[in-house]
This record gives sequence, C-alpha cells and structure tokens, in this order.
Amino acid sequence: MSSTAHAAPAQFPAPSAITELLKPVTWFPPMWAFSCGVIASGVPLAGHWMLIVVGVLLSGPLVCATSQAVNDWFDRHVDAINEPHRPIPSGRMPGRWGLYVAVIWTLLSLAVATLLGPWGFGAAVVGLLLAWAYSAPPLRLKRNGWWGCLACGICYEGLAWVTGGVVMAGGAAPAAASLLLAALYSGGAHGIMTLNDFKAIEGDRQMGIGSLPVRLGVQGAARVACLFMALPQGVVIGLLLHWGQPLHAAAVAALLVGQGLMMRRFLRDPVRQALWYSGFGVPLFVSGMMVSAFALRGLAGAPA
Repeated sequence: MSSTAHAAPAQFPAPSAITELLKPVTWFPPMWAFSCGVIASGVPLAGHWMLIVVGVLLSGPLVCATSQAVNDWFDRHVDAINEPHRPIPSGRMPGRWGLYVAVIWTLLSLAVATLLGPWGFGAAVVGLLLAWAYSAPPLRLKRNGWWGCLACGICYEGLAWVTGGVVMAGGAAPAAASLLLAALYSGGAHGIMTLNDFKAIEGDRQMGIGSLPVRLGVQGAARVACLFMALPQGVVIGLLLHWGQPLHAAAVAALLVGQGLMMRRFLRDPVRQALWYSGFGVPLFVSGMMVSAFALRGLAGAPA
C-alpha cells in the first residue's frame, strides 16, 4: 500500500469525535430544568415515567446536543483560534460532517418529540429554532451577547422547565407561578451563558462576535453576569415567602449566599475563574431551581 493511501484523510468521523462534538457535559442544564418543570407541575409521577424519560432524553442528548453541533459547525473559524483541538478545526470531523451531524440530530429530535404530544413537539420545534438561530446566519444571535445569552437561557432553562410542566399536565399550560419561576431562572441563565464567553474573547474579537466580554470588557461583563444570576434568585426568595414557603425561601437564600461568596473570587479574575465558578457556583444556582420546584409542588398539595 502506498504512502499516499496511508495519508488519505478519513471519510467518516470516529464515534469519539461525534461524541465530543455533541458535548455531553452541556446536557445537564436542560435535563435538570425539564425535571424541575415535572416536579413543579404537582402531578403524581406514577404513570408518567415513560414521558419523563423521553422528555429528559429529548432535552439533553437530543435538542441540547443538536445546539452544540450547530454551534461548532458555524463557529469552526472562531474555534480554530480559541479551541483548535475541537473536532472540526482539528480535522477529526472531516469535510462537512459537522453540518451533517447537526442536521441528523435535528431530525432525530423532531422524531422523538412526536412521542410527547403536540405541546411537547411544539416546544422541541421552538428549542431547535432557537438553537439554529443562535449560531447560524442570517440571524446568528450570538453576534450580540445580549440576545445570544437570552436565547440560550430561554432554551436551556425556561423552555425546558415549561415543557416538563406541559407534558405532565397532558398539554395544559403550567400554573402562573411555575411560568414565573421559569422566566426568572431563564434570566438567571443569561449570566451563566456569559461565563462561557470568557474563554473565547480573542477569537470572538477577531471574528466580530460581540459577546459581553468583548462589548463590555472583562470586568464589566463579569459584573453583569453576576447581576443576572443573583437578582432573579432574590425575586424568587421574595415570591416563595409571599406564597407561604419560608423554609424553601431560606434554602434558596442560603444557596444564593454561597454563590455570592464565590462571585467575589470570580470577580477578582474573571478570565481565569469563569470555569471554576461554572463548576462550583452554577450547581448552587440549579439546586435553587429544584428547591423552588418542590415549593410549588407543595403549594399544589402533591407529595414531595
């Protein structure tokens, strides 16, 4: 066999490259938010386990994974600067396979979404549209950090939460309290999404991506991210007290205090500490989401 044959590029990506493209580590937030919506619905879990499993899979390994593949394809030139080891710029995802995977996962997500009824299917369609709008031209919402983070926050947290409630209620709209908490935590997720942009400042600046660290500077973006994460939780604490759930309010407050202490370290050096805060501060944020969901379950009179 000639040396030319040995040097020929691979025609198909390795399974490991596809897995890396779909970024399993990012699937947790929407899966968690869907579960929060399930809990907040107040509907007994018995008899709904198949819907719950399908919804969790749709939220994470399908719709969220699709968004990651779409983003990597349309960000391949930015990643060549910021993260050249990623599957596409490194060549481990040859040709246009990054785009093919994004399309295949979109169609697979739509097929699975049909199992959740018309409302579940509609939510999946909205989530997929946001995923493509965030990364793909002509909209490419990520070019503006304000709109891009908002789209991600809605898709990852609010939409997934509402979908969980809708699926459990057989298509009925969730209670107003659940919708309000979903909206508040979507706003908080805006700040979480900003954390991801601190690692990509140089490439974003060169490629014209107006992330908040590029638009506002490192310190300005860090302060805005902290405000977006903290203020909605403060409102949640007030609402839980108003709804007669003081123990749940106290738990969310304690989690917020823990985040505040970590934010001080993050603000001292946002570029270096953004990943650290994502790993240790964000889990406190999402824990508060579940505490709030159980508070609503208690209001509905359902067993915890």
